[in-house]
Order: sequence, then structure tokens, then C-alpha cells
Amino acid sequence: MALKKSAIFLQNACLQHRYIRSQDLSNIVERPERLRAVNIGLAAAISHLEDLLPDASGDGSSTDPNDLAAALNKMTLESESKSLKIPVIQSEAKVDILQNPAVKFIHGDIDGDVYLETLQEWVKQSLNKIAEGESEIPEGYSQGDLYLCPESLNAIQGALGTVCEAVDAVISKSFDRAFVAIRPPGHHCGEDTPSGFCFVNNVAVAAAHAHLKHGIKRVAIFDIDLHHGNGTQSIVWQINEETYRQKLEQEAGAPAEENPGAQIYYGSIHDILSYPCEDGKTNLVQAASTSIHNAHGQFIENIHLQTYTSEEHFWTELYEKRYKQIIHKAQEFLDATGGPGDDVLIFISQRSCGMDACEHEYESMSRHNRKVPASFYYRFARDACTLSDKYAGGRVISVLEGGYSDRALISGSMAHFVGLTDLPGSAKADESWWSVENLIELEKATKKRRGGRPSLPAAGSTRQWIERTLTILAPLDSTAAAVVSSLRAPPMSMTLRDRTKPAKVSTPPSSPPRTTRGKVSNSKSKPKAKGRPSQGGHTPEAPLNAESISSASSTEGEPLPADPEPKKLPRVILKLGKPQSSDSAS
Repeated sequence: MALKKSAIFLQNACLQHRYIRSQDLSNIVERPERLRAVNIGLAAAISHLEDLLPDASGDGSSTDPNDLAAALNKMTLESESKSLKIPVIQSEAKVDILQNPAVKFIHGDIDGDVYLETLQEWVKQSLNKIAEGESEIPEGYSQGDLYLCPESLNAIQGALGTVCEAVDAVISKSFDRAFVAIRPPGHHCGEDTPSGFCFVNNVAVAAAHAHLKHGIKRVAIFDIDLHHGNGTQSIVWQINEETYRQKLEQEAGAPAEENPGAQIYYGSIHDILSYPCEDGKTNLVQAASTSIHNAHGQFIENIHLQTYTSEEHFWTELYEKRYKQIIHKAQEFLDATGGPGDDVLIFISQRSCGMDACEHEYESMSRHNRKVPASFYYRFARDACTLSDKYAGGRVISVLEGGYSDRALISGSMAHFVGLTDLPGSAKADESWWSVENLIELEKATKKRRGGRPSLPAAGSTRQWIERTLTILAPLDSTAAAVVSSLRAPPMSMTLRDRTKPAKVSTPPSSPPRTTRGKVSNSKSKPKAKGRPSQGGHTPEAPLNAESISSASSTEGEPLPADPEPKKLPRVILKLGKPQSSDSAS
């Protein structure tokens, strides 16, 4: 059997979405720098995998050993083709959210695209709102985990365009599997309810694109983020409900729909004690605990993360007996709806593929100790690929959304992409590739100086896989830096103090407080929500260097430091009186 081909899709427009409400970024965790950490992990994965993979191409022709020029040319081509074993696509795709059918299918409305138009207006007004001392996010939405800037629409439309491009590539058989690194994330966003860093639902739009453009009728979504994907589940529920209504009407004698609706399975592993359920809101906790299969047209499975005492306990008790249940239920869904077929597509939604459950995530993000080892992302990918090989022709699309500490992102993306990659014969991946010792070495090698360039080690001073990782990473860093350097500076949050009257503070907090739990009110500025409301907000817990993306992704997964104490001015005592006469000096 031929090896399945895997590819990586990147989108530098996603770097443009940033927090500009103030220059205090100490509590901003959903940050552009996350993508560099992912790139480091992916580059390391490629450096390990390419020696195990066969050549990507070759015509099999022999070269005259006496022809030195031909031999040297062959060596050069082999060196250049080494990286082609795993294609890295720097996507420039984007969609118009007001025109794209898949976006409108998920986030539109029969009365018009109210939410999408509103979102676009928020982006347009963001700079002026902030310059006037207001928040760019309307009252009634969480100020702690939602933010926009003038370039946010580029990032949102680029993220959607890239994941749809990956769908096209996989269904057209250009590749069998794709890993898509995009932001901002999406699984907390319902039909018209942004929350939890999410403004559109990337995976839901990708599934709709596969359905509307390619005729995909059955989709399985695995959401392995620390947090429940309440937005995705709400959207899946509505789609299944409509498809089930069509089925009942047809059974009652109505003519069959020309294009019947899609059926979607949603399976999630998450911490029920974390956002969006941490406040114990009944509807959110109940939704995150739902298990319903082949009833009312729904196929939903939710499994709660548990603490583990050892690696053996995790793999033998939790993973095999509990967490793999979402894969077993997906198999039951596919069997119940027709078995294997060309109309099946599988998504791993990490946050949809969320790496914030990783053992290396900030302690403040994983406050309840519901974690998974980094190897979880490798083994789960292998198991999902096995399911896909049987039911979906091997087609898997994994979409990055969660993960906040650099070490969690580096280790998770490395392990996960290795899991998405087929290896020949007896070749096997080594789970020590993402061991703590190797991660520390990788972090040191990829740490950048203040000027924005990595501190490149002397030739031969590091192991070969580190040197190869740096070689793969260099052009990715270069193109990302070019995008960031073109961004306009955020407005200054400092103003001159008016001394003629008491100062009035009208600006929003310089940075969202760590304990923010926003509540969605019935503000008139908010469009009417038809889906399950996504309330509350993530607690922002991780520090962010105030420098641009060219600053290092060098965090080593340590807990967030405590808030710094206010600086104390030195005490100065002035003694007034006549100066001593010069003749009195000794």
C-alpha cells in the first residue's frame, strides 16, 4: 500500500491579528508569536522525518559515473528535494466573508449576513475606537478574550482561505493529510456568538466548504483541546437538525432534496472544569457533557479529561479505556450512516487540534491538572489516521487552534505532525524526539537575539537534527518578519494629564485582568444569537514579549510569574538650613 502524503499549510496573514488596545501585553496569550513556536515544532518534525521517508520524486534514470557535471547536478537536486518529502505551503489564499458560500452557510442568516457585516464593521472602527479611549469590542462581549485591530480581517479571511485550500488539496488527492497552522482560533464561536478568542469557526467553515463544493456528506470532527468547543458543537447540532428534518419530511412523502444536508459527528475531549464551563453555567456544562448517538439526527460525544498519576496510568487506563471512545463513536457514526465512502472527511480540530492540554502548557492555563503527555498528540493522530484509512480514503485535515506556551506548541505540533505522517516498512518514529531534554536544546538553538535573528551555533557544535531544523526554520522566519514589519504601530495609550481639573480615566484597562470572566449581556450592540450562546471568557494567563514576532519563542513552559509589585521610589531627605561656613570645615 502506498504511503499517504502529508503536507503543511501556513498563512502569514494570521500574524496580523494582534492586541493594540494598549502596549501592555503581559496578559495576552492568544498572540502572533504562537505561530513561530508551531513552526519550530514542525521544522523539527521534518528534520527527523525526512531521513526516514523515501524520495518524493525521481525518474529512475541512471547517470554516467564518468560525467562529473551530471553527478554533481544530481547531488544538488537530491539535496534540494530532501525538503520536498514534506511540502510546506505558504498559502496566500483568503476568502471574502461576505461572499463566500461556506462562511455564509455557517455564519449567515436568512435575514442577511448580520453578524458578518457587524464583525467587519468592528474591525474597520477598531483603530478609531481605541484612539478615542474606548474598546473596539462592544459592551456585552468579554473584553478579556476578544480583541481586534485593523488587520484582523486579513487574518480571519486568510485563516479561512487556507483551511479551505487544504480541503481542496486533500479532496483532489494532491495530498492525503494536511496540518493547517492558523489563527485566530474558532471552536468557541457559534453562528453569531464570538467568544474565547474566536470570531469565526474555522473548522465548521471548512466542513461546509467540503460539503458545498465537493459533495462531502459525512464529516467527523475530533476536538482535542483543553476547552470544550461549544461553538462547534452548537453549529454541528443545527446542521444535523436540518438534515434530520429533511429526512423526516422525505419519509412522510415529500420529494427528496436535490442536495441533501450533511451529517456531522462531533467528538470532544476536554476539561469540564475549565472555560467555558468553569463558572458552572447549566447550559454550558450540560452541552459539554452531552452524549447522544443516532437519535434526533445527532452524533455527539463528550469525554472529560482526568488527572493521571503516571504515563502507564494515562495510556492503559485513561487513553485506551476512556479517551479513545471518541474514535470508537466516530466509527459507529460512519457505520450507521453508510460505512466507508468517498463522501467522508475527517478533521482533527486542535482546539480543534488544541495543544493547551499538553503537559507543557502554562500551569495557570491548566489550573485543574487535566493534562495529557505530549505523545498524546502523536498517538491520537495515528489512531485517527487508521480510522480515516478505513472509512475516508486516508483523508485527514488537522487544524491548529489552541495552545499557548511555546513548549506546549513546539512539542505538540512536532508530535502531532509526526503522527500524521506515514513511514515506510519498519521505520518508526521515536517519541523521545519531543522529550524535555531535546525540547530544551531546541529552544536554546531557536532563541533569537533582540535584533531578531537566531543565535546560530557554530557548524558541528550541535546535533545534525538541530542544524537541519534551523535550516528549515530560517525561510519561515524571514517571510514572517516581512509581514510583521509592514504592520502599523498601535496607538499610544498614554495621554497628557490635564492639571486644570481632576483626571478622568476613560480608557479601558491597559491589559485584561487575569481573572476576567466576561458575561454576555443583552446589549443592543449585539446581534441576536440563534445558536447556543458562548458566554464568558478565557482567563488570559501568559506573558508576551512586547517586541514583534521576530523576538524569540523562547518560553520554556514555566508558570506565569506573579504580577510585579509597583516600583518604589527611593526616599530622599532634604535638610534645609544655613550652609556651614568654609572655616568650620575640618
